[in-house]
Amino acid sequence: MWTDIPNLRHLRAFAAAVEHGGATRAAERIHLSQPAVTQALAKLEARLGAKLFVFGADGMRPTEIGTLFHDRVARAFALIEAGAREALGADARRPGDGVARFARLLTVAQLRALAAMQFNRNFSLAARELKLSQPSIHRAARDLERIMGATLFIAARQGVELTPAASIFARHAALAHAELKQGFAEVAERLDADPGEIVVGSMPFARTKLLPDALNALARERPRARARVIAAPYDGLLGRLRYGVIDFLVGALRDPAPIDDIVQEPLFDDPLSVVARRGHPLTLRTSATRADLLAYPWVAPAEETPARAVFDRLFPPEDVARMPGGLFETSSLVLLRGLLAGSDRLGLLSARQAQVEIDQGLLALAPFQISFGTRRIGLTTRRGWRPTPTQALLMELLRRSRESEAAEDAIGKTNGRRRPSTSPPARRRS
Repeated sequence: MWTDIPNLRHLRAFAAAVEHGGATRAAERIHLSQPAVTQALAKLEARLGAKLFVFGADGMRPTEIGTLFHDRVARAFALIEAGAREALGADARRPGDGVARFARLLTVAQLRALAAMQFNRNFSLAARELKLSQPSIHRAARDLERIMGATLFIAARQGVELTPAASIFARHAALAHAELKQGFAEVAERLDADPGEIVVGSMPFARTKLLPDALNALARERPRARARVIAAPYDGLLGRLRYGVIDFLVGALRDPAPIDDIVQEPLFDDPLSVVARRGHPLTLRTSATRADLLAYPWVAPAEETPARAVFDRLFPPEDVARMPGGLFETSSLVLLRGLLAGSDRLGLLSARQAQVEIDQGLLALAPFQISFGTRRIGLTTRRGWRPTPTQALLMELLRRSRESEAAEDAIGKTNGRRRPSTSPPARRRS
């Protein structure tokens, strides 16, 4: 992280030139010479491959691309200053002359050291990751402490721990880095050079059909678009989202949202069904009762998932204790499919999520309707996040799933094929 971002001084010079109407005034505001500001702007334009300013009778003003890029740079510096302000409030030894001085003295090398230490918790490992010497990483980290006036790193039994102040600032710095990356991607996309990479966090439901369909549609509209999909448990995905590593999440939403700095956007409601192997005794019947479900061993959804909440409501602990065989738990569709295919176990799964296995004759639905077994599927983003055009297009393609799911339901009913309801989610009361 921060290895792909230019000198912060160049970015500060650019921001000041836009905000104060030229290199001369910018130089006065950020305490640099006018030639230094002019050189910084030239280097940034070379890096972006675009003109950022035009000169006219009214002086120096940003181009359309300059205005676009300035918005990202301003958002990044605002995050850095907010993080410093919050961190200093958490653990300040010496306020110095304030956040403005800190932001002026901050360097990419210091931010790079902070990010490396955050994930490695060891100066030697951080140096190895960045391919730098251990003394240089140590010096950058201590310089960061000095200009912030706060303790950021403390010795621990197994290395180095980040103080609360360091953790606070590290998250804001990571988000600032994400903003700058977005800025470079937007400029490249505007120049028709490169639409950039989209990083999506995917929960199990989305991996079967929803996300593949949207990505294939994206490839047809933007052939050069690149996407990286990260599949992990929800908590791990949420942490990456909040640090700007992931652009957005797609899958089951949480109720309530686990933290207030994210925004959840519902797409549709997805009912859960009881699934079993093809030919399972329950799937050969026309109806089943809750008592029938208790006569078989189960594969339960993983803890702390919306599907597990439905399972726990359907089967209180005393009922689980009466089930034959031990209870297995997993969030892996591959493992669930293998467990069900080789036994008479039952599972709890979305019919949409199991549609491929059902069509292939591997799994079947048991004739039992769970009246409360509905999960809300949607998108999760950081509050205040602004997507690039390509990211926005992928999200719009995912939103269109609401219409495509409704169309599939209509076809399924016409053909007599049972499909779960996909009516749009009702508005929740706040």
